[in-house]
Amino acid sequence: MATQGPDNAVNIALLVDADNASAASLDPVLTVLAELGTVNIRRVYGNWSKAGLKGWSELTHQYALEPHQQFDVTKGKNATDMKMTIDAMDLLFSGRVGGFGIMSSDSDFAPLVMRLRQDGIPVYGFGTARTPVSFRQACTRFIDVAALVAPPAEPAAAGTPRAPKKKPKIDTEVVELLIDALGASKRDERGFASLNEVGQRANNRSSFDARNYGFTRLSDLVEAIPNFATEKREDGRVFVKRLR
Repeated sequence: MATQGPDNAVNIALLVDADNASAASLDPVLTVLAELGTVNIRRVYGNWSKAGLKGWSELTHQYALEPHQQFDVTKGKNATDMKMTIDAMDLLFSGRVGGFGIMSSDSDFAPLVMRLRQDGIPVYGFGTARTPVSFRQACTRFIDVAALVAPPAEPAAAGTPRAPKKKPKIDTEVVELLIDALGASKRDERGFASLNEVGQRANNRSSFDARNYGFTRLSDLVEAIPNFATEKREDGRVFVKRLR
């Protein structure tokens, strides 16, 4: 069983593949991982002799990152992946970690993620839009870091009407996934199902996350889908139904 910290929060390990992750997204990634617990283990891996990793080097003290040096033993082979995998398995078997965050866009980590999840450990993946589907779907949640670091809209000049906010595009596949999850969920006499149950059923089939579509919460995403209606009840829980 994973050890908890003094505040009873689950210990989370963040492992960063510096060769395939942007330093600019670290702060929002840590914010997302707070959903799982406290990120007490923060490790970043790479060959620090490379000029391209300077951005990560500058963050090691600011964010208490533990840098791990890994030389490129053979040209064309990434020894960093192997080192991260070994460390992840060591952490898993130590019983001290209740969740993982992996920052990388490398599909080589898909088998590692699947192994961690077999022990019931949630794994959040953070990568770019070009991340192969094998790694995306292996994760409990996969989040496109571009959605986390999107620049805020510039304020309109005085006297200039503000342009209408552009609605985020929601993939047809996500809509169909939510429809299927809703259909499989327990509904009350009015046709409403718990959004929490719908979300759990959807996550059993897919690693999608509402933030990838510009929404902070799943309820906001569902409200933006035509023919879906949400209802917040007295106990604070949100329910959803599909309108005909």
